[in-house]
Amino acid sequence: MIDKLDAALRFNREALNLRAQRQEVLAANIAHADTPNYKARDFDFAGRLTQAIEHGRALQPVQMAATSPRHIQADASSPMPERDLLYRVPSQSSIDGNTVEMDAERINFADNALRYEANLTVVSAKIKSLLSAAQ
Repeated sequence: MIDKLDAALRFNREALNLRAQRQEVLAANIAHADTPNYKARDFDFAGRLTQAIEHGRALQPVQMAATSPRHIQADASSPMPERDLLYRVPSQSSIDGNTVEMDAERINFADNALRYEANLTVVSAKIKSLLSAAQ
């Protein structure tokens, strides 16, 4: 029974996780709009979603730095390694080498936020229908 519930919500869960990660990447691009030589980053959402659905989410281990021998060793994982991020090709180059185009970043940010909210609405409706079926 739990497996069926997990399967029913898996696609939406993975989509929400990836939308949140993409929002972080886009926010970082916007935050670095005035940083010389900063290269705008993004990732292939459809490809990453397909990979997450077929193979599960691959969490990469992160090595945490210990500055003292008394620190407790910790295990952490990164949801998206830097190697999976792609560079954006700007439509208009800038003198300082920055490839962030604020208009495009704002559009992508707003579009991603809207799709995130729509996905939340779908998940909420699905959970409500599952609850009503259980009652």
